[in-house]
Amino acid sequence: MRGFSEYMKSRGELAYQQLCSEITVEFNDCSKQVLEMESLFLNPDYYRVDLAELLRAVQTQEKQKLHLTATIQVLKMAGRPSERLVNHENCSFKMPMEHECVHLQEITEPAGTKEAEANAEYDNALKEAIRGVREAVTAINEHLEEVSYEIAGLEIK
Repeated sequence: MRGFSEYMKSRGELAYQQLCSEITVEFNDCSKQVLEMESLFLNPDYYRVDLAELLRAVQTQEKQKLHLTATIQVLKMAGRPSERLVNHENCSFKMPMEHECVHLQEITEPAGTKEAEANAEYDNALKEAIRGVREAVTAINEHLEEVSYEIAGLEIK
């Protein structure tokens, strides 16, 4: 998230995209290593289906966590509907420094309600994604703890 926080401050799109590419490569490398370990545990020499299944569960949770993290970042990049910057592309300019803004409108109860609903929907989506990341991290840690116990048990034998 450090890279994303820096992006949100600087809006350095290119640096952020490069960081995302580097992280994707690292995730792919880790995923390949885990798949190799999973395959090894399924090998007749070891035949530890339980450990292979734990690694598969970790991979599944990591994928979910990555998806939800991306969702959080997309939501934060967009911002709350009521806080998004106004784009003046469709405004009419009479003089270089003056324009008629098409965004000016009377605030009515229906418009305020619609904006409040959009903000609530955004807030709920963000909270849901954050909760999902926390749940995925908890599940990952539980699975890895099980793997640690199993490995410790193998070392004792």
